Amino acid sequence: MEIVDENWHTPRPTIKERISFMFNKDHLSDVKFVVFDGDGENESRQMIPAHKFILAISSPVFEAMFYGKLVETGHTIELPDCDYESLLELFRYMYSDEVNLSGSNVMKVLYLAKKCMVPSLANKCVKYVFEHLDASNVFNVLPCAQKYDEKLLVDKCWKVIDEDAEAAMKSESFATIDRSLLEAVVERNTLDIAELELFNRLMEWATKKFEEQGIVADGQQKRRILGERVIKSIHFPIMTEDEFSFVLRSGILRLGEVIFKADINSVENRPVGFPKTKRSSRFKRC
Repeated sequence: MEIVDENWHTPRPTIKERISFMFNKDHLSDVKFVVFDGDGENESRQMIPAHKFILAISSPVFEAMFYGKLVETGHTIELPDCDYESLLELFRYMYSDEVNLSGSNVMKVLYLAKKCMVPSLANKCVKYVFEHLDASNVFNVLPCAQKYDEKLLVDKCWKVIDEDAEAAMKSESFATIDRSLLEAVVERNTLDIAELELFNRLMEWATKKFEEQGIVADGQQKRRILGERVIKSIHFPIMTEDEFSFVLRSGILRLGEVIFKADINSVENRPVGFPKTKRSSRFKRC
């Protein structure tokens, strides 16, 4: 246990300074939060000391927990849904009105700010994400923004995806998105990306899903994991002959669809089952 000078009050004349000094200290603490970082054999148990009164005046959730009808009487509280760094930053803000945000913790801190009903901290997190949002992280941010109902942030994410679709779909985070989000991306007619490039990124997404299972997949297996909604949203008819030949070699299309493609120039109004128009990006290349 750390030792605190008995005269620690003297050099800190304001209440803000004294409360800030108590952050993450055992001195006068009456509750400890336990979090688990890592997983399996590498999981570590870490503890953060806190003061019920300070947490209660900062969050209605903690006020209800410590002073409400169903009072939490234990001196140790386990939190399985957060990590050490993000909880520490939540408490830092409650003790000092300051927070150290980074790309690795901001969405987790936002989650805790929403959960504990600390809107001023949530606003700081959203502002940080707005200022640092780009193609490299947009697919990390968008699912969280949708989950937390941050409409302005969601709109900003879609703008980044539309304007820099190729870079966004080459990012590591693109491979981790679920199929429902993948469908929403491919169905956008405002993406600034060549159709063959989009097709290649979708093939990589499917390939990585199978690699996680140790499977080398063929074209039809990739089609199944992508789903018909994704396949039917690809604008195959606008591809050049060489580009479409590449698609054929992938084995992802069926025989009827290949015949339709061959007919497209001779029978103009015959449906081919795929969008025939170019995507109209709102972003104009220089």
